[in-house]
Amino acid sequence: MDRLVLSTARLMVREMSPSDLLPLAAILQDDGVMYAYGGAFSAAETEAWLDKQLRRYAELGFGLWAVCLNDTGEMIGQCGITMQEYNDLTVPEIGYLFARRHWHNGYAAEAAMACRCYGMANLHFNRLYSIIRITNVASQKVAFRIGMRPEGTIVRHYRGQYMRHIVFSAGID
Repeated sequence: MDRLVLSTARLMVREMSPSDLLPLAAILQDDGVMYAYGGAFSAAETEAWLDKQLRRYAELGFGLWAVCLNDTGEMIGQCGITMQEYNDLTVPEIGYLFARRHWHNGYAAEAAMACRCYGMANLHFNRLYSIIRITNVASQKVAFRIGMRPEGTIVRHYRGQYMRHIVFSAGID
């Protein structure tokens, strides 16, 4: 059984397992969902993404987790905390990706806020970040909804493209 990490009124957030490959592929192989990553992932990239999360759980105790509906158990997205490079530091980042048919229901903000609370209370981070592509306005709105504010911009090279990102953060000041 997959380890439950946290739950909210509508969602359960749990570690992913190899059996989540198909619902994960439905998200990562959708061009509309993955526009901020420069397009849909291939099957090999999707498998590598899942493997990376499983390694993160083993090495760090956290990563991107499956987000499932409480009432059906359906995996509708992923949300969690990963370590990312920012200004010569490695910082904890809240990330989220959801199946397109579940957009505009508040699930991303609900899961991201739960991850923010978990990161501070359970992982003892004083500050959490979200590094969001400048064209990804929907994800920026989620960051604002969970109390994050912009603190700078960076450019990342990813999948053959240079992409400008806004760095959001929230924490204990």
